[in-house]
Amino acid sequence: MKHRLSTLILTAIVSLVWALPLSAESVSLNGTWTLDYWEQKRIPVVSPKGMQGVEYETIKAEVPGNVELDLLAAGLVENPEIGSNVYLLRPYEGCQWRYSRKFVSPERSDEDEVAIHFGGIDCYAEIYLNGRHIGSASNMLIDYEYDVTDAVAAPGEENLLEVYIRSSVIEGRRNVPPVISYNFAQLESVYSRRAPHTYGWDIMPRLVSAGLWRDVTLEVKPPVHIVDTHWYTVDANVKERTASVYLDYTITLPVKYQDGAMTAEITISKDGVEKARCSKKITSHAAREMFWLSDVDFWWPRGYGDPALYDATFRILDQDGREVDADRKSIGVRTVRLDMTPTTSESAPGRFCFIVNGEKIYAHGSNWTPMDAFHSRDTKHLESAFAIAKDLNCNMLRCWGGNVYEDHAFFDLCDRNGILVWQDFAMGCTLYPQDPDFQKAIAQEVRSVALKLRSHPSLALWAGNNENDQTLTLGTLRNFRMDPNDDVVSRVTIPSVLYEVDPTRPYLPSSPYWSEELVATSYSTENIPEDHLWGPRGYYKDPFYTEAKCIFVSEIGYHGMPNRESLEKMFPKESVYPWSDVKTRRWNEDWLTKAVRIFKEWGYTPERNNLMINQVKLLFGTVPTDLDEFIFASQSVQAEAMKYFIEKFRGHKFEPNTGMLWWNIRDGWPLISDAIVDWYNSPKMAYWFIRNAQTDVCVLINDAVDGGYPLVVANDTRSDVSGTVTVTDVKTGNVVFKGSYEVAANGRKEIASLPQRQGQGIFKISYTGRAGERLENHYLYGNAPFDLKEYRSLLKKTKMFEVR
Repeated sequence: MKHRLSTLILTAIVSLVWALPLSAESVSLNGTWTLDYWEQKRIPVVSPKGMQGVEYETIKAEVPGNVELDLLAAGLVENPEIGSNVYLLRPYEGCQWRYSRKFVSPERSDEDEVAIHFGGIDCYAEIYLNGRHIGSASNMLIDYEYDVTDAVAAPGEENLLEVYIRSSVIEGRRNVPPVISYNFAQLESVYSRRAPHTYGWDIMPRLVSAGLWRDVTLEVKPPVHIVDTHWYTVDANVKERTASVYLDYTITLPVKYQDGAMTAEITISKDGVEKARCSKKITSHAAREMFWLSDVDFWWPRGYGDPALYDATFRILDQDGREVDADRKSIGVRTVRLDMTPTTSESAPGRFCFIVNGEKIYAHGSNWTPMDAFHSRDTKHLESAFAIAKDLNCNMLRCWGGNVYEDHAFFDLCDRNGILVWQDFAMGCTLYPQDPDFQKAIAQEVRSVALKLRSHPSLALWAGNNENDQTLTLGTLRNFRMDPNDDVVSRVTIPSVLYEVDPTRPYLPSSPYWSEELVATSYSTENIPEDHLWGPRGYYKDPFYTEAKCIFVSEIGYHGMPNRESLEKMFPKESVYPWSDVKTRRWNEDWLTKAVRIFKEWGYTPERNNLMINQVKLLFGTVPTDLDEFIFASQSVQAEAMKYFIEKFRGHKFEPNTGMLWWNIRDGWPLISDAIVDWYNSPKMAYWFIRNAQTDVCVLINDAVDGGYPLVVANDTRSDVSGTVTVTDVKTGNVVFKGSYEVAANGRKEIASLPQRQGQGIFKISYTGRAGERLENHYLYGNAPFDLKEYRSLLKKTKMFEVR
């Protein structure tokens, strides 16, 4: 329906009632709101007064939510997940949106403060309460909180909350970067602090959304309340089981309460048993308390020990011992550092190794990418997506810089399950602005995110961005030899903020990081200790992969088809079969969209889909035209490639390799991609291959050296391990090796060299791990191309996988 707004006058009446300080209260403002939208004009609407004469449409909205989901619920758009429907949302990029709802003020004392907290506003917004401007927003990625003590209605009376959101595309185009560098995102994204992927990426569609995408709450706070608590480990002695743990806290403290009227009570407990206690009169709004713990159960990454957590409680008590406010966190006692050299070479091997509690950690894990193009739905995917990482025994996840920052729920899961987190700041593949305004925006973002997440023991590393250094050195500007070390954002702005708010963790300026030493000497990827191995994406045993010099790989992947059931969900029936012309392998329009083609106007863009054709042909010599056969062939290539990458590095553990984070866990949209689990949570074959390659203790076979295949045991635990191993040639049933092994804690050992075979086949590896656990693995031997039919037969014969 259409509306014309005349004059709106709202009056807020505030009554103050004296009461003793009460504990903080949170009132959810989630649920059904009213959503108005209209085409943004040259001068946008930024206030209720500006709505005079504006014609707009009105629908219901859910908060948390995204406007596209509300349009879909209202029947105004087709499901964007199907076929090429995503392009139908493009016209809405130019709209303005007004969220509004009414709520009744809760009870409060005349000393209480009242605030409205937004977990996520996307993105450029003006917020009004009862007709009064209470604040602005310009960053999708951070929390916003506005003091509304003087604007909120009296207890029991009604309030009107309005959020006016401007078009991110139009606002972003007001600033044009002075230098255009190679980047996946479109230029209107560069100045806008939104998740970079929303403008279109090779793994996500373009969906420049708007909305209140995380929780909205009304907070009633007593005059003395907690602002921030930061728990961190200063030192840890694993042998003696001792540690020093500090708490830094800040509170609001009116002058009338600063002379001992309040008490800080701090406890550290585990499994209901108190381990430390401190009780002091509060005389300052900020303080540090230091605890020396004995008989410590340390927090360890997965495989290296239990991720022990302690219950840490900070309470403010009044003179009568009543709780005024409280903060409760689960904390882990651990130290973390990154042992890194600026370069690596054959003559001077470099280092890139995470060290937790003094122990070198071999990282085996994945990249954590967007769970959904509409981030209001992230919470619905979190448990199932995280279960994948856990089942695959990942001990590290890299939160990729094209995404939003995950909320506490994600980090809580990582804390409880011993999964280290590498956190990129949300920038990628771009030369970002260097001006003071942009630096200020980034500083605000870094401060907000670091303050929010810094007490989580799983958080191991801050990284300045994803591939910005690489964009300057390998992208279109490489001929100008632009030095990424001159980038003020990653070299000055971010580390300056972290120096102040979180000096407890290592910081990597970019991933991959082009250090001053690297730029001054080789200017070559061969000398980077940590790298992203993408390259030509040809045969997975090409020299690009087998001769890579990096110590640590933080991105590597290989395309693989989704299962047929998933294809039938993401495509209209007539588009499920991919080729409009089988002879020339011409992909139909919907398959180009799912590739991902950001704009329909780009036309025929088959490159990413063609990767699968080329990779299948390289391994099997032919490309099936039957869809089910092509799915099997593509998934087989992806599975063998991913397994090969992981085991090549793991087979050389600490000699010199220290980890691999492959790409990627799960699709955040119905796509054709590198993910090993698709949007519908249907695993590809690579899932099961990786599962076998990432066990804590893994027996594997590497490619032949001097006529023999190295049979290697990698032990990613802190205990010596022994077991038995049997290697069988699946084709003949002959036992190739049978014996036992012993491998030192956190070690790697070659236990045999198996004679190199002529021809092709599969070795099945059956072995026992820790506590006699029965495990299996396999190795595909011989030179490509392989016969697809025979490969399928041998894979079935292993009885290790469900082969269709």
